[in-house]
Amino acid sequence: MNLEFCKMQGLGNDFVVIDATQRPIHLGAAQIRHIADRHFGVGCDQLLLVEPARLPGTDFHYRIFNADGGEVEQCGNGARCFARFVRDQGLTDKDVIDVGTAAGPIRLYLQDDGQVRVNMGAPRFAPAGIPFQAAAESEVYELEVDGERLMIGALSLGNPHAVLRVADLAQAEVERLGPLIEGHRRFAQRVNVGFMQRHDRQHIGLRVYERGAGETLACGTGACAAAVVGIRWGLLDSPVRVSLPGGDLMISWQGNAEPVWMTGPATPVFRGAMPL
Repeated sequence: MNLEFCKMQGLGNDFVVIDATQRPIHLGAAQIRHIADRHFGVGCDQLLLVEPARLPGTDFHYRIFNADGGEVEQCGNGARCFARFVRDQGLTDKDVIDVGTAAGPIRLYLQDDGQVRVNMGAPRFAPAGIPFQAAAESEVYELEVDGERLMIGALSLGNPHAVLRVADLAQAEVERLGPLIEGHRRFAQRVNVGFMQRHDRQHIGLRVYERGAGETLACGTGACAAAVVGIRWGLLDSPVRVSLPGGDLMISWQGNAEPVWMTGPATPVFRGAMPL
């Protein structure tokens, strides 16, 4: 069969987006790895499936697969691309789109300026909900990695995140520490790892080592996680501009059980079809 797709990107975090609303599409992990391969396939950080709604009150269902073939719960940059895709494809004419995910429903807002605003839901800090092995909930955890002790924040935004502060992003040991923290035994389902540099109270720089994908040019949920951790640590004030290698996102959070809001671009790159 020929698989039709749209290649999209959000700040350089790139996706293969597939319309599965008219007929079910079942892809195995090996097929997803082949599609994601940048030499033999299309190339992407994640593959997104647009499916018919499953939850009452939603317009679509949204599934996310990392480049390694594993399915994950949430992807902020992908959510923005999802919204742009369903509008561009004529699958909806709404400006406010309710979408079901493995992490629960989210709401997407298409703005007149082409940006997409996403209600990412409230962050979850309880260790069991991340999941993260800890005796009790804390704003700061000590994590032993490769013989050194790192101070991290840990939370879930539908997927697990660890955030650590660094003095200089250019010198951050992302390639060494990223995979060690991602696969740390205290994170039962592995974790996305954010390396955060504070510029001022409303601006940070961020590099993210994503679970199952490695370092990417941008990570929407990672930007949300870093802003939330920075606010909890008393380093930042909302809204926060998060500068990633691929560009900037604006993150707002009013604390406690309030939702995190993310605003940023979503851009189609090309359309195509490939045999499977």
